Formats: sequence, structure tokens, C-alpha cells
Amino acid sequence: MAELSIGAVARQAGIRASALRYYESVGLLPAPRRVNGRRRYDAAILPRIGLIQRAQQLGLTLREIRDLCAGLDNAVPLSRLWHTLAERKLPEMDAQLARITATRRILEKGLECACVVLEQCALLVPLDTPHAC
Repeated sequence: MAELSIGAVARQAGIRASALRYYESVGLLPAPRRVNGRRRYDAAILPRIGLIQRAQQLGLTLREIRDLCAGLDNAVPLSRLWHTLAERKLPEMDAQLARITATRRILEKGLECACVVLEQCALLVPLDTPHAC
């Protein structure tokens, strides 16, 4: 299979060449072969770049993405990598959703607030406490 320059890979992946260099520097991509000092990639790198991009869109951390990529390097089945990640990530997301929901409730209560002074404001006490607002 023909090798691709960093520019060709970047164009096909829809990213900048600097992103590829960054992915390599943080351990998401293996160091490519070099010819006369220039990076030469096998086209097989493109699905991995797609995985990195998708993981970023999902909001995964750099460490989580690195773990996924390291698993691929160690020939771990992708389904097992996703399963492990999901088991770890879903409870974290549930906690984050609970915080967002609580924040939303407080902000919605804030729309009803007519307090003049800080001492009267119910937004400083738990939501289920009776208040003057």
C-alpha cells in the first residue's frame, strides 16, 4: 500500500497537519516511518484518526482517548475497549447530569427571585427549603 505524506493524511482526515503532530506527541498516534526526515503514513492510520476525532466529539478526555489507542496497539478488541470505557464513563456522566440538572433548577428559581438583599435570597439555601423569594 502506498504511503501518504502528513499533508495527504491531514486532507483526507479533514484536520491540520499540526493536529497529527500533536496526536503523535501525546501518544494517540504511533510515530510514523520517516523518509528523508519526513513523516510517511500508511493509509491504515485513517480509521484511527477517525476514532480519535469521534472520541473528542464525545467529550472524552485525552487520557481516555490514549487508553483506547493503547488498547488498539495491544490488539485488544475494540468492543472490549468501548465496554471498559463505558463502564467507567457512564457513572461519571450520570453524576455530571445530576449536577447540571441541579444547576438548571437553581437558575430557573433565579428567574423567579425578587429579593433585594442577599440575606433573603433562597438561592443560597437548599431548593426544598421554604423561602421568601
